[in-house]
Amino acid sequence: MPTELHRTEALLLAAGLLLLAGAFAGRIANRTGFPVLVLFLAVGMLAGSEGLGGIAFEDYTTAYRVGTVALVVILFDGGLRTPLSVVRLGIAPASALATLGVLVTAAIVGAVAHALGLSWHEGWLLGAIVSSTDAAAVFSVLRGGGVHLKERVGAVVELESGLNDPMAVLLTVALVTASAEGGDPHPAALAGSVVVQLAIGLAAGAAIGIGAGALLSRARLRVGGLYPVLALSLAFIAYGVASLASGSGFLAVYVAGVALGDARLPARHALLRAHDFIAWTGQIVMFVALGLLVFPSRVLAVAPAGLVVAAALAFVARPLAVLVCLAPFGFRAREIALVGWVGLRGAVPIILAVIPVLARVPGAETIFDVVFFVVLVSAILQGSTTLWLTERLALATKTPPRPVTLVDIESARPLDDDLLSFFIAEPSAVCGVRLADIPFPEGSFVMLIVRADELVAPKGDVVLEEGDHVFVFCRRGEAPFARLLFGRAEEA
Repeated sequence: MPTELHRTEALLLAAGLLLLAGAFAGRIANRTGFPVLVLFLAVGMLAGSEGLGGIAFEDYTTAYRVGTVALVVILFDGGLRTPLSVVRLGIAPASALATLGVLVTAAIVGAVAHALGLSWHEGWLLGAIVSSTDAAAVFSVLRGGGVHLKERVGAVVELESGLNDPMAVLLTVALVTASAEGGDPHPAALAGSVVVQLAIGLAAGAAIGIGAGALLSRARLRVGGLYPVLALSLAFIAYGVASLASGSGFLAVYVAGVALGDARLPARHALLRAHDFIAWTGQIVMFVALGLLVFPSRVLAVAPAGLVVAAALAFVARPLAVLVCLAPFGFRAREIALVGWVGLRGAVPIILAVIPVLARVPGAETIFDVVFFVVLVSAILQGSTTLWLTERLALATKTPPRPVTLVDIESARPLDDDLLSFFIAEPSAVCGVRLADIPFPEGSFVMLIVRADELVAPKGDVVLEEGDHVFVFCRRGEAPFARLLFGRAEEA
């Protein structure tokens, strides 16, 4: 018994130290704009069997399960934060990228891998695995530098990241299954399977998300901390129901998050903050676990082939796929160029690379090592240059600095009223105007003004200055007028 106690204590200590290192790695990434996933993976590799930590970990099954759970919570959090306005703006081109774009990318990378000596089947498998993007990495780079993509481009990149994982999963599983059966998947059967699985995932996610919104609004839980638990349970249910019904679980989770995020929810901001914490924790655990799984010596051995595949992916496959998918929608050349470049690879390809290893596909470990190397190159090369390219192409909008304090209203019931935060910039209609002179609707008023490091009481003779953060309470239906006066509301 004492031995088991010591093992448990040592395990918890190691987990705490890895999470601590991961948290500081995230802080470094936010300050420097360096891709956070690379730092998390580096923490895992340093702690692994060939690193300073010497932790022996070659459990692909556990890594796959950890990665799947983490992706569920990350996709659900992403869905919660994706407004329907963004969906309407970018759904058509993003859907093209998430389906046809994935196929084009997989085919080109597969051809390159075949030229390097892999069989056609192995090449297509490698192409399918690396065909999906990771917007979490993209936006951590952009927002770490205080820059957002312009509206239409940002909508496409954001939506594509939530929609293209299912296609990559379907292709990978189909190719692994065909390999186990000693053949290649029939194109017609594969196309039919893709349509069915996406349809089931979409339907299950929408139904569960809408139902979750109704359930949370009527739950009347006495403890506010239980609302995030209830929402998380519904995310897992969405994944499980869709997957067991032979649909796309990842698509269901993302769609459920979008549908739930559009509902009026009790304790909404607390729920979003809780899921932000859960998603970040999942991301740290996932990347550290995947880093532990890697043997650096094996990755270095496949570096020459990995460099060729990474270059083909970044400079040929992804740009061509984006051109084919976005040109019909009237995107300009510089928009196509940016979307093509910001297709960073992240956790999904590494997790997908575990599937052929678990299925004992011949050459699967080599494919895993190549995929890991490609992800590292993609994250470092594209991640470190995305911010520079975004500014050079004039496709960035500067975001205001965050206020030193936040105002929120917690309620056990959904509220029809809104509390909006606005940053006062020089073009704003209310900049330099006294509060008493602003024509507020009868039910709206300023609750608080944050000026630099000070809180300013919203008295009538206070003049709004450039750089102020203003919190405005609006009755139902008055929010559009407040936006007309103050400009675009800040993110929650």
